[in-house]
Amino acid sequence: MTMTDPSVVGAVPGAAGAIYRIVGAVKTYTQKGRIVKALTGVDLEITRGDFITIQGPTGGGKSTFLQLLGALDRPTSGSVYLGDTDMAKASNGALGRLRAEEIGFVFQGFNLIPTLNAYENVNMALEPMGLTSEQRKERVLEALEHVGLAERGDHLPGELSGGQQQRVAIARAIVKRPKVLLADEPTGNLDESMRDEILQLLQGLNDEGLTLIVVTHDSAVARRAKRRLRLEKGTVRDITR
Repeated sequence: MTMTDPSVVGAVPGAAGAIYRIVGAVKTYTQKGRIVKALTGVDLEITRGDFITIQGPTGGGKSTFLQLLGALDRPTSGSVYLGDTDMAKASNGALGRLRAEEIGFVFQGFNLIPTLNAYENVNMALEPMGLTSEQRKERVLEALEHVGLAERGDHLPGELSGGQQQRVAIARAIVKRPKVLLADEPTGNLDESMRDEILQLLQGLNDEGLTLIVVTHDSAVARRAKRRLRLEKGTVRDITR
C-alpha cells in the first residue's frame, strides 16, 4: 500500500508533512484463552502540527492504539512509523529513546509522584536526556511558567487542585520538547471549568506547532480538534465535520 493510496484514512501525497504513518496495523492478544483483535488493520496518516481526537466505545481499541503511537507496544503485524522510524521493528533501546525525547504523555490520573513537588516531578522527565543541571533547571522553570505554575514549583501534588496537577503533568510532558503529545482522557477527572482551562492550554501548545493526539469520551473536547477520528471494533474512520 502506497502513501497516496486513497484507502489510507487522511492520506496526503508524500510523507514530508507526516509525523505518523500507520500501515496495516493489527494488534491481537489473548484474554482468558481467546484471541482478541484490538486493531484489525489500521491505515492512517497524521500530519505534523495536527490536533486529533479519538473517540469510540470502551474496548474499541483506543488505548491500544495510543500505546502503539507512544512506542509502549508494538503491532502484531503492520507498521507504525514515527518520522522515518518503524516502531514495529525498532530495537527496545530505540523505542526507549523515542519515549524519552520525542513523545510526551498526559494521563487522566495525572501520574505525579506524591512525595515530589511540582518542580521535581517535571525535572524527572529530563533524567534520561543527559542534560546538565543548569540546562534541566532552565527547562523545568520554562515549562512550569508555560503552564501558569511558575510560583507553585515547591508545592506537592496534594497541595494543588486537580487542574493544577494536570498542568504539572503537561509541564512534565513538554519539558522534553517533544514532537508529539499523546493525551489519554486528560480532562476526565476535571469539572467543566477546569476542563476548559486544560483544553485552552493544550490548544495553545498545538497552535505553537506541537502535534496533539487526544483520546476522549467527551464530545465537548472532541469538537475542539481540527480532526476527529472514531475507533470502533478495531477500525478507524474519520468523522470530522
